[in-house]
Amino acid sequence: MGKDRGPRAGGRARDGTIVTHGARHMQQPDLYGLMAEFESPTELVAAANKAREAGYRKMDAYSPIPIEELHEALGFETTKLPMLVAGGALIGALAGFGLQVWASTVAYPVNIGGRPLLSWPSFIPVTFETAILFAAFAAVFGMLALNGLPMPYHPVFNAARFVMASRDRFFLCIEARDPKFDRLATRQFLQGLGPREVSDVEK
Repeated sequence: MGKDRGPRAGGRARDGTIVTHGARHMQQPDLYGLMAEFESPTELVAAANKAREAGYRKMDAYSPIPIEELHEALGFETTKLPMLVAGGALIGALAGFGLQVWASTVAYPVNIGGRPLLSWPSFIPVTFETAILFAAFAAVFGMLALNGLPMPYHPVFNAARFVMASRDRFFLCIEARDPKFDRLATRQFLQGLGPREVSDVEK
């Protein structure tokens, strides 16, 4: 007879479960959040309002069309993009004006008809153009940065029905990192909003 070596430290059973000290524990995938699917933008906005009133803050919504009231329902703060654009324009104006001052008074000072070297009115067109140029760059790259783009992968892509978000379905996702999130309670809350379906979103 073989010796009884006691419970093994760990192993994997044939069905894929993890065996630890004689007990079987199913591997649970990391959860990104819970997603509810709705059939109309009105339902989505109403659900987002109720979720915010219930105390949820870490959530996002996905829609195939723009919905004007949705960002307020989600509680999104005013975007910082206008400040970034204004800052870019100011930097561009200073850069354009400074470059002209340096070129005219330091690098290549040329007396043309007795005109002062620092003839600032003639610098205004270039100053304006550089301000517009830098503002445009700030708008584009600031938008990408604030939106976290480019984003080739996002956990919501793991939801089987999320492909409908670009067609005719509307989704509300409450993230697991929300302080109020509880897998069972949050699922029950979403189901109480009357969605077509509530599904797990794995990381």
